[in-house]
Amino acid sequence: MKKMDPVLERLEAFNRSIGGGVIIERTRGGYSLFSERNGAPIARLRAIGKGDSVEVLWLSRERWQSVGDFGGVILPLEEALEYIPKESIFWIRA
Repeated sequence: MKKMDPVLERLEAFNRSIGGGVIIERTRGGYSLFSERNGAPIARLRAIGKGDSVEVLWLSRERWQSVGDFGGVILPLEEALEYIPKESIFWIRA
């Protein structure tokens, strides 16, 4: 029987809500989002162990790095999913 993953389900619902086009991969304690069109990285959501809060990362110099100048962006998952579509830094390569 397939184990349920509520975070993955929420990410898939997010993808549907923006009209699709995002590939979601669960890897090493987080979820990476890629463009379905060209495979380019969009964002990574890394669980921080406090409720459903995640650190939002972007790919810079071939590494996932914190967003922002003052230590990264940590948000509840729903807020992170509102933040990503609004910020152009995530969509530069997509």
